[in-house]
Amino acid sequence: MGGRVTRVFRNFNVENRASREISKEKPTPAPWHRTARLDAMADSPEIKEEVLRKDDRFLTLLKDVYVESRDPPVRVKDGGGEHLPRKQEEKRLTKLGHLEGLDVKKVPKGKISLVEALTLLNNHKLQPQIWTAEKIAAEYSLELKEVNSLLEFFIPFAVQEFRKETKKAITSHKPKKLT
Repeated sequence: MGGRVTRVFRNFNVENRASREISKEKPTPAPWHRTARLDAMADSPEIKEEVLRKDDRFLTLLKDVYVESRDPPVRVKDGGGEHLPRKQEEKRLTKLGHLEGLDVKKVPKGKISLVEALTLLNNHKLQPQIWTAEKIAAEYSLELKEVNSLLEFFIPFAVQEFRKETKKAITSHKPKKLT
């Protein structure tokens, strides 16, 4: 609603106000400062003469200046003590069995690959007495606390197949007709 009210006041008598502004005389611009007019000073012969005149004293000083540029000597990096020491990660071979083509071959100790994680979760789900958290931690070089949280919070999906009789029973259910 506020937009309508402001639009009415904004558009009120627009043509008369515009013609009034156009009919006004243009204001005279402020005068230029003397120093702002450099083109008038450039026309004077004294300034042209000063610009084109060579000063012998400055010319001799300029001739004394000599610039020599050299590249710094190139150092060959031998890989010695220039690099910061880095902790070498111990790697272990993955235990993938028949799925070895799907995953990486070497994994740092304390970590597992995706295929290994799914494998150990599935083994624990199918045989929890054999595949305990302690055995998994020892087998895959993991910490026991991390294995316990992995087994607690991650559960692999289970695929369930329904028999055809069950499907038929579900789909053959006919709704009652109201009469």
